[in-house]
Amino acid sequence: MKKEDIKKVVLASSGGLDTSVIIPWLKENYGDPEIIAVSGDVGQGTELDGLEEKAIKTGASKLYVLDLKKDFVENYIFPTLKFG
Repeated sequence: MKKEDIKKVVLASSGGLDTSVIIPWLKENYGDPEIIAVSGDVGQGTELDGLEEKAIKTGASKLYVLDLKKDFVENYIFPTLKFG
């Protein structure tokens, strides 16, 4: 597959410096594909504020924030507590 053939990229996005740089880089180097940013809400609270605006400003067409709190607690926090 050629770089130019890539039409859409789904990117795990933290909103940090790495994501803010990679979105424009992907658009520039892969023929301007649509970038869809995805972030997970595991209970970080206000850290997610402004994330959609930042993703759009850096070139993403949209941002999905997945509610992963229940999954995070059940599959990571509880097992960690069980094993001490």
